[in-house]
Amino acid sequence: MEFVLLGIGLVLVFEGLVFALLPNRLEELIKVISEMPIETRRAFGLCAVAIGVLLVWAAKALT
Repeated sequence: MEFVLLGIGLVLVFEGLVFALLPNRLEELIKVISEMPIETRRAFGLCAVAIGVLLVWAAKALT
């Protein structure tokens, strides 16, 4: 459970930093993403999930 809370907390920290430090760039990024085909967005999402799983696995293997 502690890892779940840690993961959620880290996501919120990084998401909050993007909103706080780069609000104008975020609007531009949202526009670019909305113009991408759905298949491309899905591929980016699946790659992000795969990288996230690998990072979690590596962190668990190191402890």
